[in-house]
Amino acid sequence: MEIIENKLSGETWLDPLGQPAASRLLAWEQLQTDELLADVFGYHALQLGWPQLQALRTNRMPHQWLAQTEFEPASPASEGVPESGPHLFLDSRAWPWPADSLDLVVLPHTLERSADPHACLREVARVLIPEGQVLITGLNPWSWWGWKQMRGQRQVPAPFTGPHLSSSLIAYRRLRDWLRLLGFEVQISRMGVSSPAAGSDAWMNRLRWMGVLGQRWWPVWGGVYLLVATKRVPGGRFIDGRRWRTVRSPAGATVPIARTDTFMGPTTAPKDTVESR
Repeated sequence: MEIIENKLSGETWLDPLGQPAASRLLAWEQLQTDELLADVFGYHALQLGWPQLQALRTNRMPHQWLAQTEFEPASPASEGVPESGPHLFLDSRAWPWPADSLDLVVLPHTLERSADPHACLREVARVLIPEGQVLITGLNPWSWWGWKQMRGQRQVPAPFTGPHLSSSLIAYRRLRDWLRLLGFEVQISRMGVSSPAAGSDAWMNRLRWMGVLGQRWWPVWGGVYLLVATKRVPGGRFIDGRRWRTVRSPAGATVPIARTDTFMGPTTAPKDTVESR
C-alpha cells in the first residue's frame, strides 16, 4: 500500500493512534474514496470534516464543497490541506443547505467526533436528494485501533478535552441500524487496516502480514470501516386498467329481492267457500 507522507500535525484527535498508524489510516481511506467516488454522478457534493482526506478529488461533479465543523480548528494549518482551504465552516448538527439539494455527502470520521451524531445523520437525510449517496468512515471500536483510540482519549486531562476528544466511537452494526431507520440502504461496506497500530514505521512494516491475513480471515476486526448508503424514498405504485378489471367489485354483485308478482296461495278454493255459494 502506498503511504502518504503527511505528518498530520494539526489532527490532535489522531494522537492516540500515533503518527505511523494515522498515515496508514489516511492512505487507506484515500485509496477507497478515489475508487468508489470516481463514478458517482450528480451536480453537488460535500465533504464534511478532515480536510487532509481529499475524498472528492476523483469525482467529477461540477459543484463541490469542503466544510470544516465545530470540532475542528478554524485555520487550515495542518499539512496536506488543499491550498484553497475549506470553503465554509458549519455546525455538524445544522446545515445551511435546503432539503433535497445535494447528490453526495462524505463524512470522514465526522459522526464519531460530532457532539450529536444522530442530528448530523438527520441533516444528511434531509439535504440529500432521493437516490443520493453518503460515504461514511469510522474507527472500529472492536479493533486494536479503536481500543487504542478510546484508551488515549480517557488519558487526556480534563482541561484539554475538547468536543473532538470526548465523543465515543460508533460500532459498524449500530451505524447500519441508524441508516436503516432513516431510510438508507447500504450498498457497499468495507473493513481495512487489520494490523495493530504500532508506534513506529519499522514495527508497522513488520506487522504488515497481519493486515494481509486479517483482510482474508477476520475482516470484521479491521481498524476502520467504510459505508456507502443510498437514500431511498418510497413512492406510489401504478396499476394499469387491466389489473383493476380483474378484481371483482362487491358493488357489482346482484342482491336477491322478494318478488310480488307470484301467487303463493293454494291452486283450488277451500271447501267452505264452495258450499257457501
